[in-house]
Amino acid sequence: METRIAVVGIIVENPDSVEKLNSILHDYGKYIIGRMGIPYHKRNVSIISIVMDAPNDVISALSGKLGMLPNVSTKTVYSKLSFDGQ
Repeated sequence: METRIAVVGIIVENPDSVEKLNSILHDYGKYIIGRMGIPYHKRNVSIISIVMDAPNDVISALSGKLGMLPNVSTKTVYSKLSFDGQ
């Protein structure tokens, strides 16, 4: 199956959404290459970046689920390269 590398940028504006967000990320763990989280105390938000290697539909599904969470904003950037197999 063809996969692509993508970065999902996430801004969490309310800590109440973090538990559900982490649960969703756990469900997609086999596709996640890395994760970086930065608490921005001055603005009371958390900024998270997720790097994935996955099929397009998996990346879109994750981004969509995260974007539906209250007080969570996401944006996904895809690599132009695609890869056969994993």
